[in-house]
Formats: sequence, C-alpha cells, structure tokens
Amino acid sequence: MGRSPPVIRPARPEDAPFIARNILSSQRGPTPRGWFDIALGWGEAECIAFVERVAVAQQKSWWHVAHFLVAEVDDTPAASLCALDAAGIGVAARAAIAEVARQDGLTEAELAAIFQRGAYSSNCWVQGGEGEWLLEHAATLPAYQGLGLMPALIAHALDKGRAAGFKQASISFVIGNDAAERSYAKAGFAFAEEKRDPAFEALTGAPGFRRFVRAI
Repeated sequence: MGRSPPVIRPARPEDAPFIARNILSSQRGPTPRGWFDIALGWGEAECIAFVERVAVAQQKSWWHVAHFLVAEVDDTPAASLCALDAAGIGVAARAAIAEVARQDGLTEAELAAIFQRGAYSSNCWVQGGEGEWLLEHAATLPAYQGLGLMPALIAHALDKGRAAGFKQASISFVIGNDAAERSYAKAGFAFAEEKRDPAFEALTGAPGFRRFVRAI
C-alpha cells in the first residue's frame, strides 16, 4: 500500500518536540551548527529541550507552535515551517528566550551570555521587515523528502498571508543551502538581498544569509 496524501494542519502544543528538532535543522542547513547551537553552547539534547520550551512559551515568538504549519504523512509529522507577520520578530524572540531561561533557573549573567554568543548573526540579518509576511524555519525529515511536502506547506503559508492582507512574502536561508534555494525559487521566490560576514563564516562555515521575496 502507498502512502496517504499529506495533510497540512496548524501545529499543536504536542508538536513541540518535532518543531524543536526542525527549528534546529532549518537553522543549521548544510552547516554543522545553527543559531541555537552556538548561542546556547550546549549539547544536542539540551538544545532540543530548551527549544521545545520556547515553542510553547507564553511569549509567542517565531519559534512558537502557534505560528507553525505541519505536513503529516500517514498521521506522522514530516515537515513544518512558520509563517507570521515580520514586525517585531527580534523583540519577541529575545523575550521568549528570556522567559524560558529564567524558568530554567539561569542567572542574568548566563542569559546575557546567550545573547552575546548569538549576536554573531547580527551582521548578516536579512529577515523581512515591516509589512512583510515572513516564512521561516522550514524543514522536512530526511525520510519524507521528495514528496512535495515543502511546496504544499509554502502554498498554505502564502494563502494565510494573503488572507491576512499581506502583499509580499519573505524567506531567508544560509548561503550555500542550495536545496532550500531551489525549493524557494520553484515556489516563485526571487533574490532580494544577501549579507556576508567573515566572522559569521568563520564560526558557522556559511558566508552569511540570503533573502528571497515574492508577491502574494
């Protein structure tokens, strides 16, 4: 018997472990470490556990399950991405991290160190701005790649943005993530900008970030 057609649905709180793993995967792209790996400076299990809590925190950031869509295959979560208004994403992200860090008993010095380690990405920040519908943290489990799940998720995400009154969507990825670039180009996105930084590359192995946009 073949697989059932994929089902696209909003993420739920119980999806937090799956969402957390996909967030880490999307941040890493083709590189060994992503933003949470570097900013937290912890091992894999600890990073996943922290991001799980961020995904269901009271502060809804772009890592929160409320902003994610999930593609299911045979009732199993297989791919996900977030879609939200780009306005205020940086402030919300910092607040969500601070909330979970304090709940976990981290000191203010330890929290400050997380933000200091994570500041390496600021010179390459290309995420969308005011008035844009932002798609981010897109990832598909390896076993389900090639099934068209990401195009389906992107289409649903664009529909949400259009229904909310947005005219342009934005998506970014680390330079060198060729699979992501091809996927987004096929979905109608085109190059808008990129930022490179030698310090970023020395730390991550990627030259910087690239941003694509499309009308919706």
